Amino acid sequence: VQLQASGGGLVQAGASLRLSCAASGRTLNSLLMGWFRQAPGKEREFVSAINWNTVYADSVKGRFTISRDNAKNTVYLQMNSLKQEDTAVYFCAASNRILRVGLRPGEYDYWGQETLVTVSS
Repeated sequence: VQLQASGGGLVQAGASLRLSCAASGRTLNSLLMGWFRQAPGKEREFVSAINWNTVYADSVKGRFTISRDNAKNTVYLQMNSLKQEDTAVYFCAASNRILRVGLRPGEYDYWGQETLVTVSS
């Protein structure tokens, strides 16, 4: 499985961004898909995941929305009301264990490259 993330950028606080993660090699409906992020000096943290349900970290609940387009084999992370503390490199990831929503990086088998999100004041 190859994952290609895109959509990061520099925005002001309160703005929106949409990250995309295009998958190849497997169809999305056979994978648990997730987003993680890592701020400077911090550990990689869970943001959101989707199988038949969606799960969000408390810090993004109500502001971020994960979705997938099976026809395009792409997962999206719509990020609204961005805050400075959302600044991080974001990673998409996939797990073969579709029935279990993993919250730890070690539970994912495939990773895309990072995409940087910078939120200014």
